[in-house]
Amino acid sequence: MKTVKQLGIWMDNSQAHLIEFASDSEETETVTSDFSYDDKAETLQRSEYTMHNKEQQKQGTYYKNLSKIIKNFDEVILFGSTNAKSELYNILKDDHQFADIKIEVQTTNKMSDKEIHDFVGSHFNRFDFKN
Repeated sequence: MKTVKQLGIWMDNSQAHLIEFASDSEETETVTSDFSYDDKAETLQRSEYTMHNKEQQKQGTYYKNLSKIIKNFDEVILFGSTNAKSELYNILKDDHQFADIKIEVQTTNKMSDKEIHDFVGSHFNRFDFKN
């Protein structure tokens, strides 16, 4: 029987906390966007168009980096308080490479690391009916 690989991602527009759901693992990996406040201030001085263009490019790279990780899982929950999770979900659902991956999206408030781990655990445990 194949082991189902499950991943929880709490994310906003600047960083994502990735938690692989496994009974023996509590590790969190963090992926960050390269678009910083300094980038915004610098490009905004030149023009708003340039700032938005640079932000979109860096946001695209951020989502691409997350997509590479997600490819290795069977089930993924994207959650957080911003629209970043929905933006990533829309990118993934339009890519046939992710057609066999069960991806869910849920809006949550900002969470501590413990709350993130608890959320991922309770999300994936809800279907685990062990005797």
